[in-house]
Amino acid sequence: MITVKPGSVTFQNVRKSFGAFTAIPDLSLSIEPGTLVTLLGPSGCGKTTTLRMLAGLEHPTSGRILIGGADVTMLPANERDVSMVFQSYALFPHMTSLDNVAYGLQSSGLGKKEAREKAEEGLKLVGLAGMGHRLPAELSGGQQQRVAVARALVLEPQVLLLDEPLSNLDARLRRRVRTEIRELQQRLGFTAVYVTHDQDEALAVSDRIIVMKDGEIAQSGTPRELYEAPASSFIADFMGEANVIPCEVIGLEGTEALIRVAGVDYRLPSRSAKLGMAKLAVRPGSITIAAAGHEGLAGRVLHSAYLGGHVEYEIETDVGTLFIIDHAVERNLSPASNVTLGFENRGIALINA
Repeated sequence: MITVKPGSVTFQNVRKSFGAFTAIPDLSLSIEPGTLVTLLGPSGCGKTTTLRMLAGLEHPTSGRILIGGADVTMLPANERDVSMVFQSYALFPHMTSLDNVAYGLQSSGLGKKEAREKAEEGLKLVGLAGMGHRLPAELSGGQQQRVAVARALVLEPQVLLLDEPLSNLDARLRRRVRTEIRELQQRLGFTAVYVTHDQDEALAVSDRIIVMKDGEIAQSGTPRELYEAPASSFIADFMGEANVIPCEVIGLEGTEALIRVAGVDYRLPSRSAKLGMAKLAVRPGSITIAAAGHEGLAGRVLHSAYLGGHVEYEIETDVGTLFIIDHAVERNLSPASNVTLGFENRGIALINA
């Protein structure tokens, strides 16, 4: 029987330097037991270094790391109660799926019979019952990834670490496997730390997302919080594409803000808006298009691209060129067409200057 013992994760003022270069200047974070938290950010932001320090593959220059309340800062990887699923799967090509899953159990001292029984249970857990006799080369990419997850889970770690686990899969398979990982995590209740640079992946699997930039936490929150209430232009653009438009907040009335964009006034949800100059982060699908002459922001179509279910437009305005996704595919706006733009109430966030 595979049981989980989800542990908490704590970083206390962790710093990591490589010679003169500081990858992580001062990182403090906490992860609750039984949650899936994603470290998200562009290349070089420090997310993989953070994961490697948690795994014991790197040691911090200063600060402390705790797992389940125990200080593991300087413990080697094999003495930490964590398991890691690597980007490359790291399966032994000459071993069957069953032997791959059983390998870690036998290395930790479990008898061969018990290890194989537990490995079979692990394969069943990830939907690969009856496939233990197959070599990795006889499995699809998604099946290989599930073998790697089973191999990690049978060790019953306090924390499961996943380093870009879906990057080697095609887009359709990525969607399916990420759903399987999320369902498995929720069903078993283990703690997981998931690293990716893919925003859609992070939104789909996470209880909480920690967006990193230059080794620091740019913003932390639920997927909905980060997408709908970004704290900065960087978060707005990174968490799904956004048009960042200069504006002025000229009035606050209850839950609404009166804003002015290029001389045109709009009422939008205020959230934490302050009077004065600000920025408006607008999702491409939250801009409405009307014929020229209507009240709103005047624009001129520069480019259009029909993509089946929607049309993508680049429209020139007084506040810059805006990228717009229009689901009214029957509307066929040719380049040089004059239009009027408006904003929906959803998919828009005010960012204080």
